Amino acid sequence: MNIILKSAKVINVESKHNGTKQDILISEGKIKKIGNSISEKNAKIIDVKNLHVSLGWFDSSVSFGEPGYEERETLLNGADVASKSGFTDLLLNSGTKPVLDNQTGISFIKSKTSNSSCNIHPIGALTLSSESKDLAELYDMKKSGAVGFYDFKKPIINSNLLKTALLYSQSFNSVILSFPQDNSIAKGGLINEGLTSVNYGIKGIPNFAEEIQITRDLHILEYSGGKLHIPTISTRKSLELIKKAKSKGLNVTCSVAIHNLVFNDEKLKDFDTRFKVLPPLREEKDRLALIKGVRTGAIDMVTSDHLPIDIENKKTDIKNAKYGTIGLESLFGSLLTLFKLDETIEILTRGRKIFNIEKPRLEIDNKASLTLFTLEDYVFSKNHILSKSKNSAFLGMKMKGKPLGVINGNKITINE
Repeated sequence: MNIILKSAKVINVESKHNGTKQDILISEGKIKKIGNSISEKNAKIIDVKNLHVSLGWFDSSVSFGEPGYEERETLLNGADVASKSGFTDLLLNSGTKPVLDNQTGISFIKSKTSNSSCNIHPIGALTLSSESKDLAELYDMKKSGAVGFYDFKKPIINSNLLKTALLYSQSFNSVILSFPQDNSIAKGGLINEGLTSVNYGIKGIPNFAEEIQITRDLHILEYSGGKLHIPTISTRKSLELIKKAKSKGLNVTCSVAIHNLVFNDEKLKDFDTRFKVLPPLREEKDRLALIKGVRTGAIDMVTSDHLPIDIENKKTDIKNAKYGTIGLESLFGSLLTLFKLDETIEILTRGRKIFNIEKPRLEIDNKASLTLFTLEDYVFSKNHILSKSKNSAFLGMKMKGKPLGVINGNKITINE
């Protein structure tokens, strides 16, 4: 199939066409021509007002539900949502039922999503049933397509287990993810420990519950070597600890969830459970430090940390509501409220190398891995949510950009 993008503004600092409006011809899944005016017989024409194009976007922390929680999200609908939200690659977390802790589970994910316009890269559980007792079948899962290993939102309790995993994973060049929370300190906490939790009499999760876990993990990494990724940090000191470790030459990376960049813990004053997330929303000084960390590159990735929760488990009291918000549909628009367009696109396209995923190139004769979007002001509403679950913390937020969809090789998905 031939596809022509008409008068699309290219946003890619690595391209000589950056900032210019171009026609782009895609044929047999590859970029064939880039020029001022391209015509081709029997081509599908995409001609949208204010059309922009960039390299395909990447999200490093996404959850769906299937297998086990199909009422929250299915694999096929979730992959479609990701494509229509502008993502050509994402990492799929292991927090399913059963947990993705073996070769069969990873193969199931890869097989079921093989026709999606978004490449789904599964993350295998680090330990059997994510119980932090025995290592799962890491090498077998790696051979089946797992790009890393992570007990989703569960800290690695056993320090020796983390050391063993970091040592073992070096033999097949994989990355270990460790959730930054010490549960013995955070136990029973519902929101950030600060003025909001104190004023409202809610048990809080202190910053140092995260920071002490990161300190431990970095000491183990320094001893063992290997590749460690710390997902969704939330405090200023966590960032400083990781920056110091990087300066020492340790192979450590980290991410932050978009909601920890956009909101602070004052959002919990009205006990709105849409803002109950893990790690929790922190104080304003932490939020501002994290934004600076993203801008300087000290934080390697921003993730939607997309986590669908059914209404029965989310729209309830603050104590019983489950943690999490969806974020695929709103990641682009919310980033643009914090960063310039070129910064936003750079943020959305970095991080693949950490997980040994090839980075696409917006050049002739390269595979088409493109995201299409427009720029406009709007208020994010339920009409913009494509996910089965509607637990979005971003409802009612003013945003600046809308994803239209993706072209990924021979596959195209457009949000009509």
